[in-house]
Amino acid sequence: MAKRIGKKTAAAKPMLPRERSDYSAIVDRPPLKLPHGARVVFWSIVNLEVWDIGKPMARQVLSPPTGVTQLPDVPNWSWHEYGMRVGVWRFFDLFKRQNIRPTLAINARVCEDYARVAQEAKKDAWEFMGHSYEQGPIHKEPNQKAMIAHSLDVLTRFCGKRPVGWLGPGLTETLETPDLLTAAGIKYIGDWVYDDEPSTIRTKNGPLVTLPYTMELNDIPMMAVQHHEADYLLKRAIDQFDRLYAEGEQRAKIFALAIHPYLSGQPHRIKYLETIYDYTRKFDGVLYWTGEEILDWYLQSA
Repeated sequence: MAKRIGKKTAAAKPMLPRERSDYSAIVDRPPLKLPHGARVVFWSIVNLEVWDIGKPMARQVLSPPTGVTQLPDVPNWSWHEYGMRVGVWRFFDLFKRQNIRPTLAINARVCEDYARVAQEAKKDAWEFMGHSYEQGPIHKEPNQKAMIAHSLDVLTRFCGKRPVGWLGPGLTETLETPDLLTAAGIKYIGDWVYDDEPSTIRTKNGPLVTLPYTMELNDIPMMAVQHHEADYLLKRAIDQFDRLYAEGEQRAKIFALAIHPYLSGQPHRIKYLETIYDYTRKFDGVLYWTGEEILDWYLQSA
């Protein structure tokens, strides 16, 4: 009996990242090719979150007096709320004008607390990607499996289609998260920001594709953490795009841009976001795909 228990314990041990993904130098792989000679996929990811007023806020734009956060944290909750009341509508206008369907990393609770916003994204045929039930680190979830199932069920009922992608809130994962996601039917994740190209990692339920989400072209690290001026997003995006476009002549590249309405939807920032799209439109061979479209292409190419 002790021997059987020992075997079960060993089998249940979660894999470390290196056990899921062997090291792979990009120069050692056959180059991926996009259709019709395209060079770059521009992957737009809009993040919509619910910040529960009864909990510490996910981020703070205003530090609390004496450095001690008090609950409820009304000023920082209100900062996020601006994004849902005002900022996100600037996003909807931008993507309509550009005729682009972004990927929507959405807390499932948005469909309940901000149904008007979620309905607009559904009407515009944005891709819904799982992003937990509400904003908070995966590590704090008392039952991660149940949270994943509930989140996907809420999104499925709302959209009429089950999401195939997942992004952890704050890119957070535990060692067992990939196994739980594939068990729930997830096909790709954005948490592993370690490459310019998609890759495949191992899980207990088969392979899981990682797409090149970004922390470098992400308005949270850039604006909320590093406190750059508003136009810095544009500068960095152009520098990133120019290099990937040049390299894309030899092998396909993914240009990811992650935005949040309480940051890039602010009046003093939105014009720089709009200018990024105006800039990339000047180039031939740029595809504006959702995460699911990137997944389908990669599975057909691999």
